[in-house]
Amino acid sequence: MAEETLQEKTEEPTPRRREEARKRGQVAKSREVAAVAVLSGSLLSLVMGGSYMLGQLFSLWRVFLGFPERGLDQRSAQGLLELAVKLGLKALLPLWAILLPVAFLSFYLQTGGLAAWETLVPKAERIDPIKGFKRLFSLPSLVELLKSVLKLLLISYVAYLVVDSEKERVLLLARAEVPELGRVLFVLARNLFFKTLLALAVLAILDFLFQRWETERQLRMTKEELKEELKQTEGDPWVKSKIRQIQRAMAQKRMMAEVPKADVVITNPVHYAVALKYELKEMPAPQVLAKGKGHLAQRIKEIAEEAGVPVVENPPLAQALYRDVEVGGFIPQELYQAVAEVLAYVYRLKGKVN
Repeated sequence: MAEETLQEKTEEPTPRRREEARKRGQVAKSREVAAVAVLSGSLLSLVMGGSYMLGQLFSLWRVFLGFPERGLDQRSAQGLLELAVKLGLKALLPLWAILLPVAFLSFYLQTGGLAAWETLVPKAERIDPIKGFKRLFSLPSLVELLKSVLKLLLISYVAYLVVDSEKERVLLLARAEVPELGRVLFVLARNLFFKTLLALAVLAILDFLFQRWETERQLRMTKEELKEELKQTEGDPWVKSKIRQIQRAMAQKRMMAEVPKADVVITNPVHYAVALKYELKEMPAPQVLAKGKGHLAQRIKEIAEEAGVPVVENPPLAQALYRDVEVGGFIPQELYQAVAEVLAYVYRLKGKVN
C-alpha cells in the first residue's frame, strides 16, 4: 500500500510544501560533506599551523620529561596540570580557529542557515518501535550502511597506501629521536589526511546528490494532495469560477446601463454590436460604451431600440470596433473617417447641426 502511494506521487512539490518541509528541517544535507569539510579544515590547520602546534606539543613533552623523579606533591601536581592544559589549548588553537568556521560554512551552504526548532519537539512516532524497525530497512538506512562500509574500506585502503609508501621511514622510527619521530608522524598524518580527503570528497559528492534526490522524492505530491493544497492557498476553483461569473455579470450589467447614453449602435447586423458616444468638446474621439457578440449583441440592440438610440448596420466597422477597442476606450485614428460618416448620418437623422 505504501508502495502504491509512493508511486502515485508524480507531482512536483509546491513552494508551500517546500517551505513547510524546510521548517521541519527536511532539507538535503549530507553528513559526508560535513566530514570532508572537517577533514579539509584539519588539513588546512596542519599546513598553516603545523609547526606551531608541533612546537607546543614538544614543549609539553619536555615539561613531563624534565619533571623531577622524586614524585609529585599536591602543589606541583596542580601546577603541572595547569601548564599541561595551557600548552594543550595553545597547541589546538589553530585547529579550532579553522575547524569552527569551516564546519559552520559547510552547514550554511547545505541548509542556508536553517534552524529547525520543530525537530527538537518530542514526538511519539520517533519512539514507536514498529516505525523504528521499518526505518532500519528503509532505503536511506541501507544507503547509510553502504556508506559506512565504503568509508571503512576507503580509509583502510588509503592508510595502507600511505604507510606502505613510507614503510622504510616507519621501520626506522624505533631508533629515531623524539623530534624526528614527531616529524615523521606529522608527515604521515598529513599525507593520510590529504589522500583520505580526496577519496571521501568523491563519496561526499555522490552522497549529497543522493540526499537531494531522496528529499525531492519524499516531497513529491499526489494529484489529490496538489488539488487540496491549491484549494487552501488559492481557494476552491469552483468558488473562484463563481466569483468570476458574478463579476462578469456585474460588468455586463454596468455596460448595458450605458447603452441608452450612446449616440449610435453599429451592428454586423446579427453577430456584433458596438455602442458609441461622442461629445465634441469633452472627448478626444468617439468612445465605446458597450460591445458584444451573439446573444449580448442582440440585447444591446434591444436596449438601444427601447431607448431610441439609432442602430446602424455596418459589418466591417462593427467587426473592427469590436476587435480593436475595449469598453471605455476611444476609437483609433484609422477608424475616424468611417465613424465620422456614421455619426454624420445619425446627426442628420436627429436634426443636429455639425
